[in-house]
Amino acid sequence: MKHTTPRLLAALALTAAALHAPTPAHAAEHPGQATTYPGHTTSQYVPLTNATTHHAHQSGCTQAKTKTPGVRVLFFGTQEKNNQLREPGTSAGTTTPRTHTDKAIEYAHHWARGYAECDTTNTPTHLALGINNKDDGGINGTTAGRQWATLVDNARKATTPQVTLTAAIDAEPSWSTPAWARDWIKAYTDATTTPLYAANSADGCPSTGNGSCSNGWTLKDVHLASGGNQPTVATIPQIYRTDGIQARQWANISNWGHTNTGDPLRFAAAMSQNTACEQRTCNNTDNTPQQAWTQLKQALDTHANTRITHLGPATDMRWP
Repeated sequence: MKHTTPRLLAALALTAAALHAPTPAHAAEHPGQATTYPGHTTSQYVPLTNATTHHAHQSGCTQAKTKTPGVRVLFFGTQEKNNQLREPGTSAGTTTPRTHTDKAIEYAHHWARGYAECDTTNTPTHLALGINNKDDGGINGTTAGRQWATLVDNARKATTPQVTLTAAIDAEPSWSTPAWARDWIKAYTDATTTPLYAANSADGCPSTGNGSCSNGWTLKDVHLASGGNQPTVATIPQIYRTDGIQARQWANISNWGHTNTGDPLRFAAAMSQNTACEQRTCNNTDNTPQQAWTQLKQALDTHANTRITHLGPATDMRWP
């Protein structure tokens, strides 16, 4: 396991939502850490083809006015060869124009400026530049992970004091082989110490005990893709379903990590898609941010090995 550097520790301390490791059962709480729902931020899918700097600026400004610290994720879609990005929600056969990755950096910078200009309370945030693990873009996981690390580190060279630029991946078993996702995570963490948020799904994983997940993935694969044995990676799991099963899946994955590797996952927040469901039809996957947060916190607290004293603000997905 890598050792966390002083530089990384400073970055992680910038926001109350950043990378709180799970604590043992009955551990004393640290001052200021709440066990009640802390509110939510908004994350968004960003189709860059028609995105404008004005929209980015306005999005950042709107989030600053909420005065809620925490993680916000901008999901830019799928990495393809030649530093191209394909829009979120599309497959390789789409005729939608591709966009160079430089536009993601530009969008993030204007978002950060908008946030800074409208932030009247010096509320810090982590803005995570996100990508998914679809492996149909003509690029292997190692190259894709290394390239995203370079992109995020380049983006961090020009930002604002209130906004810490980080990275995110939406790794879902149905979208790639486990090897592709594993290679992406390893390449990213080998290339940079910039924090990474794993906003993943746990498709088909068991909610108790051992068992397989979807598309040939195992509990070990999902654990590794979500930050297992990687101290610079924190998990923001997708807790969309209203029946609570996704929260139980993630608690079981974290418990598996503790039992088999001594490393339960580091949960930074819970992710919902309530606003996205209002924009597009959903079926029983429209948890509110508070429902997602509460389901995850309660599920984690049922395991002595995964119980936590702090879970940062939830984040709710939306389309532009």
